Amino acid sequence: MPDRDAAAWLWLRERLAALRPAPRAGVSVPSTPPAVVVRTAVVTDSASALPADWVHACAGDARLTVIPMPVMVGAEIYGEGEDDITETIALALASGTSVKTSRPSPGQFEQAFLAAERLGYEGVVSIHISGGLSGTADAARLAATRVSIPVEVLDSGTVGMALGMGVQAAVAAAAAGSDTTAVAAAAAAQFARTKVYFYVPSLEQLRRGGRIGAAASLLGTMFAIKPILAVDDGKIVPLEKVRSAAKAVARLEELAAADAASRPHGQARLAVHHFGNPVEAEALAARLSAALPSCPPAQISSLPAVLAAHAGLGVLAVIVGESGPTVRNSEPEPPAVSA
Repeated sequence: MPDRDAAAWLWLRERLAALRPAPRAGVSVPSTPPAVVVRTAVVTDSASALPADWVHACAGDARLTVIPMPVMVGAEIYGEGEDDITETIALALASGTSVKTSRPSPGQFEQAFLAAERLGYEGVVSIHISGGLSGTADAARLAATRVSIPVEVLDSGTVGMALGMGVQAAVAAAAAGSDTTAVAAAAAAQFARTKVYFYVPSLEQLRRGGRIGAAASLLGTMFAIKPILAVDDGKIVPLEKVRSAAKAVARLEELAAADAASRPHGQARLAVHHFGNPVEAEALAARLSAALPSCPPAQISSLPAVLAAHAGLGVLAVIVGESGPTVRNSEPEPPAVSA
């Protein structure tokens, strides 16, 4: 089922449109507006779950680079975004085949930073999956010491489209001509306003990947507890314990809807992730839309393989974020031209 990224597109278009100053009297306005000079490049990893079409739209000036995260299925290594591995991961999880993940190599980040420098960028902001879940940000920091272009590495403290929303905010700031400090601040501000709620039918994959303790996994198995989880302070934490799958999904919906309703009117943004259960995700998104008429429809997408490898089949996640403040162009306005 294709991703629904209309809400993300609408949000970005509105923010970029706000960058264009209104014409003043006596100023000659060209029929085609000049392109905004981008001075900062943005690098992220594939755990950001960014819509493929959105990433492709950023390819024109190479201001965004997404580094693939490796996923190991048995003895085979795949690159997220480089290989079509969704079905492979699903089959492996269903059959009990070992599925593991790793961080990208520092060399991959070094190449991305050097490419940005060759293209004339003045700096790079490298934004990554929580350091509490992956060593990806550490690999980027190591690569940053090997290049001459200034690189600011940002640990998002989150995952999925919660990370992706911050990356989108950073790209919008970069398109406004902002420097690395302002671009990183735009992403950090978005992370502070974003929350991840999710439900997994089984805690076994999280236990195998070391994301939760063995005791918690055993408790869930023995007593058929279906926990509602969240990402807090960069780590996976339990929110509530529910006795059945149906009640867990209903409670996930309640928590996400209440959070979104508490945001400033019309500012909430939603994303729904799934893996192997798109019908459930569509139904959840529809119910959220009905409960939140002032909120744009949720973007629905399959969880990136690097995250699905740990969450397992049947995961449902809801990301609640906000439309950020308008990014102002940091470049000085040109002087008025006499008529």
